[in-house]
Amino acid sequence: MSIYDEDLRPLPLEGVNTYPLASRQSKVSTEDFARPVAEDATLKDFLGSLPNILAVQSLRELAAQIRRARDLRKPIIWGVGGHVIKTGLAPVIIDLMRRGYVSGIAGNGSVLVHDLEIALVGSTSEDVDATLGAGAFGGAEETGRLLNAAAAEGAREGIGLGEALGRALLRENPPNKNLSLLCAAYDARTPFTAHLSVGTDIAHFHPSADGAALGATSHTDFRLLAELVRRMDGGGVYLNVGSAVILPEVFLKCVTLVRNLGHNLADFTTANFDFLQQYRPMTNVVRRPVSGGAGRGYALTGHHELMIPLLAAQILCGE
Repeated sequence: MSIYDEDLRPLPLEGVNTYPLASRQSKVSTEDFARPVAEDATLKDFLGSLPNILAVQSLRELAAQIRRARDLRKPIIWGVGGHVIKTGLAPVIIDLMRRGYVSGIAGNGSVLVHDLEIALVGSTSEDVDATLGAGAFGGAEETGRLLNAAAAEGAREGIGLGEALGRALLRENPPNKNLSLLCAAYDARTPFTAHLSVGTDIAHFHPSADGAALGATSHTDFRLLAELVRRMDGGGVYLNVGSAVILPEVFLKCVTLVRNLGHNLADFTTANFDFLQQYRPMTNVVRRPVSGGAGRGYALTGHHELMIPLLAAQILCGE
């Protein structure tokens, strides 16, 4: 006998309403399933074999929006963090740029450091644990000299740091300029904007560092990025790839500046690619900018060295 009050009885199930399973609208059907890949499959075959579910569906939709932006001649802006360079993805982005799928690049300070070093010597990403104790971390002479000289020159001429550093780097005729985003963007006259937080990059503690020049050129680039964002209205795309804090904050300020000045900014697409979906990218890139409008934000989680080539393949071969 139950210890509970005699009026407390298990809820009866006899009156439950049911329906035929086949009559229900479901989110997944066998039409969406993956297909095995044949040994002689092409890349297009492989992309078509993926399940049309969740992240794959989002990737396909995003690639379609990027193709649409190119057709509409709307900006396709790539906001990238340093890890994108360190995982060897510059050649993929450069190829997309040449095909018309990159019309602007926004990078944080680590992008400048790693891209510059790749261009000059073909390697980057020092062993911090091995050098920090001796105070040698970040002491590469060429990195600090070139970056700070470009900032000083850019400040004198009133141009942004991305443009100034791309020009300065090309003047060096570096052996790996074909693998450098800075060099490729400058050569193609594709806007490259640099967004610094003074003190976060190794060049900022070199003797040649000039905080006023770094700040002035970075602020010029902020305004230049805001103009690119303004032009996104009616079909543009903004991708945040591997920046958890700086670029999401900069992008959100560009959005509010554009709207504060009375410009319409709607019907555009945003996406965040990273290992983890963190607060600022999800809020400042994926959700807030497109809320209440015709646009949409996407969040795709995974390793950059896998996801960005997959995105490129979907753009080029996935129609």
